[in-house]
Amino acid sequence: MKQIMKKMAALGLAATMAGCSVGGSAASTGSSATSTKDNSELLIGVIQLAPHPALDAATQGFVETLKADLGLTDDNFDIQNAAGEAATCSSIATTLANEEVDLILANATAALQAAVSATSTIPVLGTSVTEYGTALDIKDFDGTVGTNVSGTSDLAPLEQQAAMFDELLPEAKKIGILYCSGEPNSVYQAKVVQAELEKAGKTVTAYTFADSNDVAQVTATACAESDALYIPTDNTAASCTEAIDSVASQAGTPIIAGEEGIMTGCGIAALSISYYELGVTTAKMAEKILSGEAKVSEMPIEYYGDPVKKYVAARCEKFNITVPSDYTAAE
Repeated sequence: MKQIMKKMAALGLAATMAGCSVGGSAASTGSSATSTKDNSELLIGVIQLAPHPALDAATQGFVETLKADLGLTDDNFDIQNAAGEAATCSSIATTLANEEVDLILANATAALQAAVSATSTIPVLGTSVTEYGTALDIKDFDGTVGTNVSGTSDLAPLEQQAAMFDELLPEAKKIGILYCSGEPNSVYQAKVVQAELEKAGKTVTAYTFADSNDVAQVTATACAESDALYIPTDNTAASCTEAIDSVASQAGTPIIAGEEGIMTGCGIAALSISYYELGVTTAKMAEKILSGEAKVSEMPIEYYGDPVKKYVAARCEKFNITVPSDYTAAE
């Protein structure tokens, strides 16, 4: 038996605590994880890229569902947060692989990439990952990874997101897309949304930052040159909404966001999904793998099926925006 440290951040779970590793992992890629184990013996590793509401909610939904359905406790989880550092994700993934956990939840793209690099045998489920083909550099991705990896996507229909500019900001002709150049899924979303906006006759410019250090400066440039901004489901941006909001509010530039957490922090509206429910869906996939009911290699990526148009009333009032009736005010 060996002691492991459970690093938990920004969750309604317990803070750092110790537990016992019981070992055991999938014997081969795509196999069931631990069909001979009691649930009490399971050890599930969680790599969360950063502490912010969307990722926190996905982890919470995953953990709470497994606790409720399988009778698991805190001792069955090794939950670790990389504080926004991809290199830390890699270190965590290596540790979990060496501990021979029974399954890994990789929350966000950098966490998924780290887990895939660390193990080819332990089942890995991603969540809060937008497009798996892009994240894992799979050409002609057909929806199933086919290795020890599957999971859930946080992709809301991008064409509907682009349409929100005409619905809310019909006078906006110059749109800036603000995102982190180091996040492959942000690059993917930006390209798709740019194409959709250009079809609608908008002039679109991409404004990229390398990390949190230059977010404010890049945002200032984007605001000065744009009528409105779009921010995709970008983890770095989600961690810097206060800085973005400070600049955009002063400039008087409205922002439409790819997810509700970013919208709440700095935007006027978003096509919102429930990251908690995304975590629940991922947990249901984990249950099938852990029971031997399904092989991870045969499980297609699952998507959130019912996105909701949401808006921030105070910011919309500030910009004198008439909000259509099919939008719901964020709480």
